Amino acid sequence: MSSGDHGAQAERTGLAWRRTALAATACTLLLLHTAARRGWGTTVVPVVFAGTMVITFVAIGSIRERALRRAETPKPLNPILAVTTTALVVATAVALVAVR
Repeated sequence: MSSGDHGAQAERTGLAWRRTALAATACTLLLLHTAARRGWGTTVVPVVFAGTMVITFVAIGSIRERALRRAETPKPLNPILAVTTTALVVATAVALVAVR
């Protein structure tokens, strides 16, 4: 791959992570609205997980994009980051089901 290909790949990856974070932010805001309408209580638990997930998406996306821009050969995503993101998604889903 030429260095120009890495730049395009990094840009596509960064845009994908940003779209994911934006969608997760929209869902978090909807959860926040629902929690406010229900009087907070335990409905705030999914909001906290979802908010943490958004922050994680933004952080991982930035880290991944920078790594792709720097590296001559792109490296796979750090397994710890992948597991953390997956755990947050699952925890948010479980919290949503539990609160319902």
